[in-house]
Amino acid sequence: MTAATKTPAAGDTPGRPARPAGYWERVTRIVDQAPPLTDQQRALIRAAFHQPADRRTAA
Repeated sequence: MTAATKTPAAGDTPGRPARPAGYWERVTRIVDQAPPLTDQQRALIRAAFHQPADRRTAA
């Protein structure tokens, strides 16, 4: 008995269900409608990703 293998499509994540048709187009439309980030918002996001490892594990 062999299991059917599904070849992942572009953008699919292994182990997760395939995304419905039009997924990335919808994401693009939503992002295009959003207002641009302020410099302060960009700084907060950047700081969150550049924290020392010991602070990340404490959170």
